[in-house]
Amino acid sequence: MKFSKFGQKFTQPTGISQLMDDLGDALKSDQPVNMLGGGNPAKIDAVNELFLETYKALGVDNDTGEANSSAIISMANYSNPQGDAGFIDALVGFFNRHYDWNLTAENIALTNGSQNAFFYLFNLFGGAFTDEKNESVDKSILLPLTPEYIGYSDVHVEGQHFAAVLPHIDEVTHDGEEGFFKYRVDFEALENLPALKEGRIGAICCSRPTNPTGNVLTDDEMAHLAEIAKRYDIPLIIDNAYGMPFPNIIYSDVNLNWDNNTILCFSLSKIGLPGMRTGIIVADAKVIEAVSAMNAVVNLAPTRFGAAIATPLVENDRIKQLSDNEIKPFYQKQAKLAVTLLKEALGDYPLMIHKPEGAIFFWLWFKDLPITTLELYERLKEKGTLIVPSEYFFPGVDVSDYQHAHECIRMSIAADEQTLTDGIRVIGEVVRELYDDAKK
Repeated sequence: MKFSKFGQKFTQPTGISQLMDDLGDALKSDQPVNMLGGGNPAKIDAVNELFLETYKALGVDNDTGEANSSAIISMANYSNPQGDAGFIDALVGFFNRHYDWNLTAENIALTNGSQNAFFYLFNLFGGAFTDEKNESVDKSILLPLTPEYIGYSDVHVEGQHFAAVLPHIDEVTHDGEEGFFKYRVDFEALENLPALKEGRIGAICCSRPTNPTGNVLTDDEMAHLAEIAKRYDIPLIIDNAYGMPFPNIIYSDVNLNWDNNTILCFSLSKIGLPGMRTGIIVADAKVIEAVSAMNAVVNLAPTRFGAAIATPLVENDRIKQLSDNEIKPFYQKQAKLAVTLLKEALGDYPLMIHKPEGAIFFWLWFKDLPITTLELYERLKEKGTLIVPSEYFFPGVDVSDYQHAHECIRMSIAADEQTLTDGIRVIGEVVRELYDDAKK
């Protein structure tokens, strides 16, 4: 059976497909697996209890005796292509209440997860354009700081349309300890990027906190990116999957801003509902109209059940309270544990940890590692421990001559304490052996 070019592109092996396949295999395996590679959020008792309570209430919130509860309504009816109207209204109220953005329902659309949202947005703003001379111009999505999210790489319908800027790498301390580093945007390189100057950038995009590194771009960096985007009349897309206001896995004292040139993307996945596949886009009405039209073609309408669960939690602010009081402290505790375990496992070996500023991952840099981390990934998998090698996180970068892109791994800290302990122990054993053998 022969596939079209579209089919060939989306059936070829990719970093994200490998990650999801490994996650599925681990869940099906009857052997113990230290799952430190996937993006599943942690199972937090208080979070699960609230969702279960809300889920049950949806089935009995109509006392008229008719089979017309919120659960039935959400499952038995399509929404419009923009998404569940009740949830959108609740989000408008929430964001205006907490941020005073003066949004209306025309500024919000729902998607089947944020991955679906980025498929839409990156194809709206990246790819073939027609200029004022009616000539074709190929435009890219500019990633101002790489490494970036593995799932961005392969969402374009044709080819890959990314331009990326390598980071400044600063050695920093964390809680008074050495052995940490932080990525910062190289604005000089960004401002001098030929594609930007020549009008071949369709949008700027960053995640905050960054998946995979846990880096949080500062308010000054965000303001500078917003200024550049406005100067070149392109949107700034901000991926808030791990950020403010939910799940708020962000430890820096930063602000969240929005204007008509900014596109904010949110998700219910990392508050603990990844199976609901509910993404949220806040943008100018013209962008929302485009996303709604794409929803109609691709999905008819976005799923409603995640919206049904989240609506009451957004209306009464419990989603924010849950994020601030349960989710954020849980991951802060996990981060401290992971630092302790890594320091114990690798001691004086050449390990650098990206400063943990948020998200649910650690980004580990093994300087001058004798093998690539793609090979390290395979060795760890043989020992029942899954991580993600770094080379998949550099869309728009030629990693063949960038050594740093082959020396890092992404490690989830969302696992339970025993899995995290066992997984880091295995990482330590394998990495120590690699460095020791190289000295012989």
